[in-house]
Amino acid sequence: MENSAVNYVDLGKKIKQLRKDQKMTQAQLAEKAKVSAPFLGLIERGERKASLETIVSIANALEVGLNYLLSASLNNVTSDLKTDMTLSQRSQMRQMLTDMVQELDGWNSEK
Repeated sequence: MENSAVNYVDLGKKIKQLRKDQKMTQAQLAEKAKVSAPFLGLIERGERKASLETIVSIANALEVGLNYLLSASLNNVTSDLKTDMTLSQRSQMRQMLTDMVQELDGWNSEK
């Protein structure tokens, strides 16, 4: 892959997986991202290139960062939990950590 190329196959796979993880149909995501369902299907299969505006719209609809969607196309990307997680996943992680802190505080007050 050349330096400036977008890996559209990987992009499509990530979009499809995130959509399924969020239990959305192609039609639902397409409506939320303001693209047609057939075009979204082509993007998910890596058969069509999407404009930057379309990729941003899809990322916003899926509540995920562009760096996550385009990670296969970026050079020198390091994994970072904050940027590799969707907003929903970060919210769930934040709640789990809050619950753990409360649990630990309860242990301290028992002594």
